[in-house]
Amino acid sequence: MSHLDPALVDVRTLADHPLISNGPTSKLRMVAPGAATAGRYGLLEYHVAPNSPGAGPHFHTTFSESFFVLTGQLTVFHAGQWLPFGPGDYALVHEGGAHGFRNDGDEWTSFLILFAPGIARENFFTEVAELRRSGRTLSPEEMTAFYARHDQVMVDG
Repeated sequence: MSHLDPALVDVRTLADHPLISNGPTSKLRMVAPGAATAGRYGLLEYHVAPNSPGAGPHFHTTFSESFFVLTGQLTVFHAGQWLPFGPGDYALVHEGGAHGFRNDGDEWTSFLILFAPGIARENFFTEVAELRRSGRTLSPEEMTAFYARHDQVMVDG
């Protein structure tokens, strides 16, 4: 009896890759960064505190994002308006599609974000978390450069 190559299975346990603080109102976990998926996709678990902001309306030009709500209520910006989504709801945002998210509910919300292809999106979240922890505020020029470096174009909404 032959066995498949065990190196073809990559297990990433919660114990080895725990949730980390992303400031006082959110925490996240890079379940599968692009480096672990050979750039095929990236998978992020995100938790947002009750009545807290998330990401303002924006779009990306080089990757899509999918959102899958696990618990609570996630308010998602799409088609020019903010609408509530609950557990089991899913949204696919193609490249160029304006979107955002926040928690308008009274309990924590948790959801998955899938990035395709698997760019190094974890760098964006790592930098945001560090800015929040340090309390440092970027100048308008620095903010523009930060978003450009991470393919994030902010829009009104």
